[in-house]
Amino acid sequence: MNKQTTHYPFPDKEAIQSAALRIEPYIHHTPVLRSTQLDHMSEGHLFFKCENFQKAGAFKSRGAMNAILSLDQQTMRKGVATHSSGNHAQALARAAMIMKTKAYIVMPETAPQVKVDAVKMYGGIITFCKPTLDDRESTLAMLVQETGAHIIHPYNDYRIIAGQATACMEMISQTPHLDLVLCPVGGGGLLSGTALCLQYFSPATKLIACEPRGADDAYRSFKSGHFQPSIKPDTIADGLLTSLGDLTFPIITQYVSDIVTVSDEEIISSMKLIWERMKIVIEPSSAVPLAAVLSGRVKVKGLNVGIILSGGNIDLNKIPWL
Repeated sequence: MNKQTTHYPFPDKEAIQSAALRIEPYIHHTPVLRSTQLDHMSEGHLFFKCENFQKAGAFKSRGAMNAILSLDQQTMRKGVATHSSGNHAQALARAAMIMKTKAYIVMPETAPQVKVDAVKMYGGIITFCKPTLDDRESTLAMLVQETGAHIIHPYNDYRIIAGQATACMEMISQTPHLDLVLCPVGGGGLLSGTALCLQYFSPATKLIACEPRGADDAYRSFKSGHFQPSIKPDTIADGLLTSLGDLTFPIITQYVSDIVTVSDEEIISSMKLIWERMKIVIEPSSAVPLAAVLSGRVKVKGLNVGIILSGGNIDLNKIPWL
């Protein structure tokens, strides 16, 4: 499991509120959209938190900005470093550009070209590696040894978790009482932040995580009660390929009600529906929660349901239904 050297208590209510104030000048307050047709299909009342409209195209900008703004000047001068398949890479490269420091980014050679191009546009210095967690972490360790850069992990970092929690905090303020929130899960930064946010600010709201069946390590870990790594994941949802971390897993175990899985076919169908019915661009990872609803794995009849659309970074030359 991914390690962070020092363990602290989970981010508290004040940590999330402070993160929201800290990052406010640097992010979008994203809208919550509705769809009458999707409400009819699901028999529920769906509220889509559109992080696909976020800076750098995904919720990751929240955590990246919170983490980099938490650094002292001496640390920041040496630059920041991470490994990421794309969205955190873009977000951290953008954050580093804003703070006028360097971002050293390890990306798997299979990362979508649109995300690679965005990292370069923000001035990120990319080192490619094989698409395994071991390769990502060993390459990152080598870079840090060479540069002295400060690691900002894509999800296994309490500063990141507190930053991601602000998406849910906004959603709560924008919607009526939510009976249920649905959230995609990869490494668990967004999910654990959402879990803490609901615990502090809307404890009656239930939280269910949604995961691709071809990358079901969070589902297996949650059901067994023991961490199980992601080994050779195979899913169109490229943002959900990573394993949980030793900081995210305990939060998820404690505060998430359930985790369900969906097939790639269901993800593609739901992604297409959102493009067609809501006229917005989302990436496959964002469609996983709606797929869980429309497949019947999560029952939402009569419920107010918040759905976090995690991002919209997709290669338009590789739209999956073409």
